[in-house]
Amino acid sequence: MIRYFSLVAVVAAIVGLSDLVQAPLDAQGGAAHAWSVPRTPWGHPDLQGTYSNDDETGTPMERPRELDGKTLEDITPQELQKIVKERNDRFVEGVSGEEFAGGLRPPAHLIFDTFDRKNKRAWLVVDPPDGRIPRRTDVAPRRPRGGISTNANPKGPFNSWLDMGLYDRCITRGIPASMMPAGYGSRYDITQSPDSVVIRYEMIHEARVIPLDGRSRAAQGPRKYLGDARGRWEGDTLVVETTNFLPETAPQGATEQVKMIERFTALSADVVEWRVTFEDANTWTRPWTFSMPLTKVDRTQQMFEYACHEGNLAMRNILSAQRAEEKAAAGAAK
Repeated sequence: MIRYFSLVAVVAAIVGLSDLVQAPLDAQGGAAHAWSVPRTPWGHPDLQGTYSNDDETGTPMERPRELDGKTLEDITPQELQKIVKERNDRFVEGVSGEEFAGGLRPPAHLIFDTFDRKNKRAWLVVDPPDGRIPRRTDVAPRRPRGGISTNANPKGPFNSWLDMGLYDRCITRGIPASMMPAGYGSRYDITQSPDSVVIRYEMIHEARVIPLDGRSRAAQGPRKYLGDARGRWEGDTLVVETTNFLPETAPQGATEQVKMIERFTALSADVVEWRVTFEDANTWTRPWTFSMPLTKVDRTQQMFEYACHEGNLAMRNILSAQRAEEKAAAGAAK
């Protein structure tokens, strides 16, 4: 309602994902493809660069019901190719049938960065093995007013800006949501130093500074939109634990007591596996994990400024229209 796709979405190129799996051992038992994780001058695995997961747009978080009984390993390349084609066909048909301002029905490629995605997985949840998010507890809370969903309050009433979601107000899409594909704004930059890692997101133009120096944090705060992150290296994997979220930005509708654990592991020169685990006994009956590939893009595909508020009169117009409607209703009642 407030957010409109930026012009960069019209011109951004489609990014192809390279293969996630390194070359297997050959039939003679020889060595795998000769690739090792590059190192920074100070010795850490070098994950730096600009990444995208555009091609994962449309991959469902959970295993679809029609694939019940299957694991990710059961899905053959041919079956996945068929599944992805059906997803793309449904996507293009849905967008083409949607009316925009003035009754226009533009083709999908003029609205989204990606309209012919090459999903690498049938679904994202890798634990539990059934590909389903664990059952929510009986006391799991509802998202508080002012959450991060877009169009969080589409029908009003609109009495103040607080009646709009944080995403609608260009404040945050939250974590991990800002790193999930959304059809546009799907670029992410990783920059490293000896004592920290910075992840910048094209979506909302946010950034996380993740210390690696082992500093402690207070168990009860301060709470932040993107939580309070701490990082460490486990072998060649960057592990980031984030806690102390604000209630309205706790990921996946969890409570502010949630712990989010991310693992970034380079699989090849172009692909980093991003695994995310959620732990919150107040929300789910057990922890769960999803996994998504991040693909490095070439230097010509830079991150663009989000500029969400620039020239944006939507908030003022929504509130003034509500007042005009109330005034008209009061006049009709006399």
